[in-house]
Amino acid sequence: MSKRKTECRVQAKRKCFLKLEISRRGLKKTKGRGNALTSPSPCRSLAVGHQYSSLGTQPILCGSIPGLVPKQLRFCRNYVEIMPSVAEGVKIGIQECQHQFRGRRWNCTTVNDNLAIFGPVLDKATRESAFVHAIASAGVAFAVTRACAEGSATICGCDTRHKGPPGEGWKWGGCSEDVEFGSMVSREFADARENRPDARSAMNRHNNEGGRMSLNDNMFLKCKCHGLSGSCEVKTCWWSQPDFRVIGDYMKDKYDSASEMVVEKHKESRGWVETLRPKYNYFKPPTERDLVYYESSPNFCDPNPETGSFGTRDRVCNLTSHGIDGCDLLCCGRGHNTRTEKRKEKCHCIFHWCCYVSCQECVRDYDVHTCK
Repeated sequence: MSKRKTECRVQAKRKCFLKLEISRRGLKKTKGRGNALTSPSPCRSLAVGHQYSSLGTQPILCGSIPGLVPKQLRFCRNYVEIMPSVAEGVKIGIQECQHQFRGRRWNCTTVNDNLAIFGPVLDKATRESAFVHAIASAGVAFAVTRACAEGSATICGCDTRHKGPPGEGWKWGGCSEDVEFGSMVSREFADARENRPDARSAMNRHNNEGGRMSLNDNMFLKCKCHGLSGSCEVKTCWWSQPDFRVIGDYMKDKYDSASEMVVEKHKESRGWVETLRPKYNYFKPPTERDLVYYESSPNFCDPNPETGSFGTRDRVCNLTSHGIDGCDLLCCGRGHNTRTEKRKEKCHCIFHWCCYVSCQECVRDYDVHTCK
């Protein structure tokens, strides 16, 4: 066995994976894999959508996943073990998108049985597209990082590099989550399709990285007490990712403050290259953690197959809210309908010693308001 392979075994499997297999310049082609795709897909959809959420429960046939560009196909074939985590990451990204936009005119609606899982919405370089790319890239990094810490994948593990000296009253222990490895996998997979010298690829790469950086920015020290009767005589701590809802809230703030850009063309040795610059000089320029876009969003009030808008008709609105989820704004001035629904719920609950709770079942009337 070579000295380098021995070193990889002695160190972490994660480091072996890092040093021997992946670099930011791409993956080495594996012989005998057959039938590689020949050109990047022009589709702006996510490469692995909700229709592949069952990847974790069945064998993965990389060639059967539509929409993968050649580099993603090679990644899938070489690292099948972590593809379920990649798919899970896209899934939780979509779910978080739908939660964050549940009260908006565009509510992150997905289209079943369609490679472009959000329809034509992502065809435009809008705020919505910026958020979807960022949250999906963050989701992939999050899911891969969590799988490594839980031991679900053998090619990665805990992070042993960012420990440093312990603080007062605690020591390092547990399994620090290796967010750098998860981000690297997300970068290799999600950014593989963004290799064109145009403005859209530059925008997507920027927003993908912003989503991944949100994980680093929100890592926290998680601790556990040890000792008799929870006396906390000894406390061990490790770095942990937050709940993904924290990431969603963080990225939603970035969506609300996203920077509008303009496209510039430059002549370079390889040909014309498009880059982005801020549209307004009197605003603070965006950082690498901010979201950027360069096309205006449609109003999403009415159905429009060209923009992917489903409209807001029959959407539930909040009569008492003055925000975007209120009936005035969500219904785009068309007014709303009100109906009464009867709902069963538990009531008059009593705690009995010891130890159970008994409740009665009550029927209550609720007013439901929907857009005309």
